[in-house]
Amino acid sequence: LDLYLIHQPYGDYYGSWKAMEELYQQGKIKAIGVCNFSPERFMDLYMNSLIHPMINQLEFHPFYQQKNQKCVLKQCDCLLEAWGPLNEGQRDIFHHPMLLDIAKKHQKSVSQIILRWHLENHIIAIPKTTHLKRMKENIDIFDFQLNEDEMNQIASLDMGYSGSRTKHFDPEFVKTVLDRKIHD
Repeated sequence: LDLYLIHQPYGDYYGSWKAMEELYQQGKIKAIGVCNFSPERFMDLYMNSLIHPMINQLEFHPFYQQKNQKCVLKQCDCLLEAWGPLNEGQRDIFHHPMLLDIAKKHQKSVSQIILRWHLENHIIAIPKTTHLKRMKENIDIFDFQLNEDEMNQIASLDMGYSGSRTKHFDPEFVKTVLDRKIHD
């Protein structure tokens, strides 16, 4: 496998991590990491592992930039991979006036502007689409750059909270997920 991740920091994720370390050491997995680990959970695992997480896959997009999380991962030499890099199309992101202005200036789509913003922030972004046209569009982000002002404009969109339907840090959500695991 190229990449193997623990989806959420629930249950015996330490046991899962130890098994993943063994598979990594055996050369069966090229990279190991985690998803949705908050800064304190990430640091705890990092400090208590032989092989440190190489990626933390998090919700990350212009409206939710997780600056603290990004700093922690940088200190730990861990990459941030964005799930929902285009905010799953929510909050009318593709029609945001500022993003439309930047897109027009570069003769690109809003999606391309956002993906280029991720790239210039050293964030791994893998947008989900089943449409060939969008796949081609999403990869066509290497022939332009955003200037400092444009990067700052996009950075100003950060609301500081998710807005996602998935509440990874809500105790009731965690209980529901773990109850479902026990009964499956």
